[in-house]
Amino acid sequence: MRKLFLSFLMLTTVSLNAQTYLDPQAPIEERIKDALGRMTLHEKVKILHAQSKFTSDGVREELVWDEWKAAGWTNDFCVAFPSLTCLAATWNRDLSRLYGTSISEEFAYRGKDVMLGPGVNIARTPLNGRAFEYMGEDPLLAGEMVVPYIQAVQENGVACCLKHFVLNDQETDRFSVNVNISERAMREIYLAPFQRAVEKAHVYSIMGSYNLWHNVHCSQSDELLNGILKKEWGWDGCLVSDWDAVTDSWQAATGGLDIEMGTTRNGDIRGEKFTFDDYHLGNDFEKFVQEGKVPMSVVDEKVSRVLRLIFRTAMNPNKIVGNQCSEAHYDACRQIGEEGIVLLQNNKRGKAPLLPIDFSKYKNILVVGENATRSLTMGGGSSELKTLRDISPLEALRSQCSMDYAQGYASGKALYDKKDAVDAVESKRLKEEALSKAADADLIIFIGGLNKNHRQDCENGDREGYDLSYGQNELISQLSSLNSNLIVVTFGGNPYATPWLSKVPALIHCWYLGSEAGTALVNVLSGQVCPSGKLPVTFAKQYEDYPYVKYGKEAYPGVDKQVYYKEDVFVGYRGFEKDKKTPLFPFGFGLSYTTFSYDDVKVAKDTDGNISVDVTVTNTGSCAGKEVVQVYVSAPNNKEIIKPLKELKAFAKTNLLQPNQQQTLHMTITPQDLASWNEATHQWQTDNGEYTIHVGTSSANIVKKVKCNV
Repeated sequence: MRKLFLSFLMLTTVSLNAQTYLDPQAPIEERIKDALGRMTLHEKVKILHAQSKFTSDGVREELVWDEWKAAGWTNDFCVAFPSLTCLAATWNRDLSRLYGTSISEEFAYRGKDVMLGPGVNIARTPLNGRAFEYMGEDPLLAGEMVVPYIQAVQENGVACCLKHFVLNDQETDRFSVNVNISERAMREIYLAPFQRAVEKAHVYSIMGSYNLWHNVHCSQSDELLNGILKKEWGWDGCLVSDWDAVTDSWQAATGGLDIEMGTTRNGDIRGEKFTFDDYHLGNDFEKFVQEGKVPMSVVDEKVSRVLRLIFRTAMNPNKIVGNQCSEAHYDACRQIGEEGIVLLQNNKRGKAPLLPIDFSKYKNILVVGENATRSLTMGGGSSELKTLRDISPLEALRSQCSMDYAQGYASGKALYDKKDAVDAVESKRLKEEALSKAADADLIIFIGGLNKNHRQDCENGDREGYDLSYGQNELISQLSSLNSNLIVVTFGGNPYATPWLSKVPALIHCWYLGSEAGTALVNVLSGQVCPSGKLPVTFAKQYEDYPYVKYGKEAYPGVDKQVYYKEDVFVGYRGFEKDKKTPLFPFGFGLSYTTFSYDDVKVAKDTDGNISVDVTVTNTGSCAGKEVVQVYVSAPNNKEIIKPLKELKAFAKTNLLQPNQQQTLHMTITPQDLASWNEATHQWQTDNGEYTIHVGTSSANIVKKVKCNV
């Protein structure tokens, strides 16, 4: 994750003629008013734009002040925490809070004030190169999981900068594509997780996205930023542009942007002539004010938001000291990774399934696949991290017993548009080596999937197809023909095709697990940890089954820089159910080594219209495990507003339950959770009538249904 560098040096350049200063413990709004009264116009403008290209890049490797290259420090290491898709796959709000607490301690120790994340853009397409940074396809899951994360970070005096606001759902043409979307889909799906973060977590800052909406760049959209975010939602935070997302001085001045970052102004000012005062919110903005085109009230409103951010972070007397690369952080990293891993298939071979692995049963174990040894904390664009230690899957597996390894395929190290072609002769050799060794193995563990190369899971480029790259499908199929004891482990932030699935007994998906990747994976493979992750996205049998695909290129990636969200609110599982498409693995799906029963499902409504759902979960299996209870709701028929067959409205995860142990989970659905956006009235509308409450283990496996009148 990146970190925003704010020019807090302005506080030393403000006119300091006054003899009295407010106590640092004074209310923030008083401190803002006091600081505003001491500042000249030029000083106010100076804090509205960057003073470096990327001087301090969060808990990433530090960069040179004014260049895109590493500074060469030796104390800028960090713990790489799992990707946010992995966090979403835990469906565990407590782990989300632990994640926020731990990562903010690393930020605070490194002197960082604003974390450029988390991200809650919706996983509309499985080809999105940046989906691994986000939290899945459902707005309620993403919104609910991001709230405790933000709260924990900000309690420590570090700000979250929630991103990317909004509709940044593809990397193809991300700087220039205009998103055409219905008002209802915008409200119910794409704005919804941001709204939850604003209203429940009071996020301190938000990053505007690159793309356009209503043919205006989102980072300078008056309708979006001033109209919806600041006025309608009453948000008091600071709107920060993405790097090079600002294109117009007048729109930047009037459109709700507070801090401009990374602008190059190509074609206007180049090379040595460019200074940071030449940003759109620099000299141009100051001139607008001097000429009376922009009132001082606009300046003060922007500056107040920046000062509020400063007083909440850098000048917060209660900001923690933090710590870096502590064992507690590695432990948190491992826990999140373990609970985010999803067991997708575990068929029996003989009397029992292959998983969990009893390593003492096998004399000749072979590990195949580049991701067994490849660092997946590297690459991916701005998510790249400089880690102090990474435990690879192969390293962790070899701590259990001795085993052989064959790479099997090679991916190169392409970044963005620079192609690092893989040598065909070398690829053939690697494949033949793996197949030769497989003939003598009594257990094969294939570890592959996606990586963070360009056009895999990487910023500034989408995937080129739904299949696994580098010949992995063919390799897995050939391995399965040689040995039926085959476990496939995949990493990556997106779903993918599995043409070999019927030949493979066991399949596990890991997302990106961070520094403790190997340890977390092996703890699940060995049964030390019972898998409890659930999919935050739908895995389709074939790419053509995704809801938008039938609408052609206009729906993705767009035509002539215009993309149309023609599937409307029917994103992910909503669209699969509407189109009667059976997914390969449905949203919310995930297997376990144990079994659970759902009993005593109780639904009640209070005088405020809140619906409570209580479910008693019992571990009916033979090992300790956790279970996620998912509550979906079907709304009464409405001819004016066509609604999905059902939508996720609540969820909860049990504690670790021992065999025969039970726990009652309590969940609440509010009237707002049941509301739909009425495009005729431009308001939220909750319909009266009979609702159906579906309690299940996934969107496709409902175990209890209860009717409820609203």
